[in-house]
Parts: sequence; structure tokens; C-alpha cells
Amino acid sequence: MFKLRNDRLSRAHFDWPLLILAYLLAFYGVLAITIANYDPSLGADRSLQELVMAANNGRLQLLWVVVSLVVVAVIQTVSYEIIGRMWPLIYIVDILLLGLVLTTSKINGVKGWFQFLDRTFQPSELAKIALIITLSKTLTRHPGNPIPNFGYLVRVLIHFGVPAGLIIAQPDIGTAMVFVVIFVVLLFMSGTNLKYIFGLGAVATSGLIPIIAYLASTNNFRWLRLVAFINPESDPTGSSYQIVNSKVTIGSGGLYGKGAWAEGTLTHLNYVPENHTDFIFTVVGETLGFAGGIILLLLYLAIILRMLLLAYNTDDLYGRLIILGVMAMLLFHVYENIGMCIGVMPITGIPLPFISYGGTNLVVNMAGIALAINVTNHKKTLDLRSASEYA
Repeated sequence: MFKLRNDRLSRAHFDWPLLILAYLLAFYGVLAITIANYDPSLGADRSLQELVMAANNGRLQLLWVVVSLVVVAVIQTVSYEIIGRMWPLIYIVDILLLGLVLTTSKINGVKGWFQFLDRTFQPSELAKIALIITLSKTLTRHPGNPIPNFGYLVRVLIHFGVPAGLIIAQPDIGTAMVFVVIFVVLLFMSGTNLKYIFGLGAVATSGLIPIIAYLASTNNFRWLRLVAFINPESDPTGSSYQIVNSKVTIGSGGLYGKGAWAEGTLTHLNYVPENHTDFIFTVVGETLGFAGGIILLLLYLAIILRMLLLAYNTDDLYGRLIILGVMAMLLFHVYENIGMCIGVMPITGIPLPFISYGGTNLVVNMAGIALAINVTNHKKTLDLRSASEYA
């Protein structure tokens, strides 16, 4: 029997707990980045504010946190339903940006950034939010039957495949993996017939097997780096270098860590390259220890559970899919990033949400949170009727 709901979460409301949790993580990220960039020669006898301002990346990340407040406020001014009606424009702009970025120069072997003076912008980050908005709308155009026929399934596949293909062409395998996760979650949660989902899974698997076999036979360094987590001791100074050093750094922190401003730590010796971006969890693990890592994971857990609760109390399918799409994006980022840092997942270059250094990633994550809050703030409350109507 349908459970009648008349509590605050079922009504339209601005969800402050979700926003507060997101900004707690963002400020945790500013702290972690400041620790990663800390110069021991400056001395630790300063206020936290002075330490943040002295760390270039920490200062810039704090600036992006402030900018994200404006983004959150702007997104709240327009109902998610109106945003949904703009999905063709959002999709076209997304494709144009992903296509244009392929004409840029490679950075770390990837054509994924537009360069503006000394700053960069990564359109594939924005593409995740665009996919959530546009695909959620596409899957709710036929109430009660998200994919009414095979022709519509082809349309949905093209909708997903064009931006995903452009991202693979960069090549950005990590973001492509996030795209797949969002796609599968939205298909499943929209009520798509399982035969379509399993069928697509079978086709994708059969297509990937020969590709994987070919890459494995070439001994390409990018491929070796991707599978290095399976046996990291096989090449500790080559493809497994970051995994081995990352595990050592995290393990050295013990229960309570060596201290944020301790001298001579592996973090400050740059033992793990990119420890302020993709491998920021190593900074948390070494300097703040197991306790600091658990606090971080509990904050993530609180956000995921909050979003699940908000989705459950949202009766509009389009709004519910937006919340679940953002939740899936964040959850996979956390799982993959921390997994690669502790050596149980491949290295894909996926940042840790709200924590890794990077303005585009932070603003996009906050935009995702803002979209979820937009749904709770503008949704229509279900009329309370007798239980027999929902039996």
C-alpha cells in the first residue's frame, strides 16, 4: 500500500542540510589542499586563515568556494521544470563544447581543457550535469513507459553515445566511466524494462572484450597504468608508481595522522605526484590519519543518504531522476577516487568531489547539489488522498 506522506520533506522546501553538508566538504577540501601545499619553512605558528592565504592552491580553491555560492543562488532562481524545457539547448551547447575542446592542445596526454591565460576549463565536467538534466527529461517524456519502443531506445542511445564518444576521443576514460554509471542508474531508476538494460550490458561487454584484448597485447603505458592496481608490485617504479607510493603514504598516517603541519612528511616531500588533485586522499590519510579519513567518509555518507531520502520524498519522476543522477555521479567519484588511492581500483584521473583542487570540478559538484535542492524547493507536493486510491 502507498505510504501517505505529509512531513516536511514531501513538501516544497529549501534543503539546508544538504547544502551545509556540501560546504562542510568544500571547506574540508580547502584545508586538505592547504596542507598539500604547505611550506614548512614558513612555520606553523600562524592562523589557519594565514596558512590558507599563503598556499596558492588553497587560496584559489577558497575563491572557487565563494564563486560556487553565486552558482547555487542563480540555479535556485529558475524552477527545474523550466530548466528541463531547455534541454535541447543544453544538449547542443554541451556537444559543441566537447567537440571544440578536441581542437585544443593536449595536457597530460588529454585534449580536455580550454586554456584562458593561466586558468583552465574542463567541459567534460559540465557534460555530467548536462547528461543528468537532458537524459532525465528524455526518459520522462512518456509517463509510465520511459522507453516505449525500440526506436526510442536507439534515440536514447544516441543521446548518451554522442557526448560519451566525444569524451572517449579526448581520451578521458575516467569521465566516460562516470557517464556510463549515470546512464545505467537513470535507466534503472526511470523504470526502464530490464530486458533493455541487460541487453545493452551484453552488447557492451561483447564489444569491450576484443578492445581489451587488443590493448593488453600492445603493452601501451596508458593501459598498463589502468590495470596496474591488479599487481602493483610488478612495476613499482613505472605504471604502478603512484599506487605503491599512495598506499605507503596513507598507511604511514596511522590512526590519528602525523599532523597537518608536521615537517618532513611524505606529503610535503611530494612522494605522491598530483597529491593536491587526484590523490588528495593521500594527504588526508597521512596528515589526518584514519580518523580524518573516516570523518571525510561520514560526510560523504551523509550526503548520499540525504539525497536518497530527498529522492524518495519526490513524487515527480523527472525531479527524482535529477537527484538520483547527481547522487550516482558523486558516489562513483568517491568510490573510484578513494579506491585508486588505496590500490583497489584503476587509476583514471577522477577527482575526489569537493576535496580535490580544481575550480571546474568544485563548481560543477555544487551545481549538482544546487539542482537537487532546486527540485526540493520547486516540486509540487502530492495531494493527500485516501490510502485506498494508492492500494
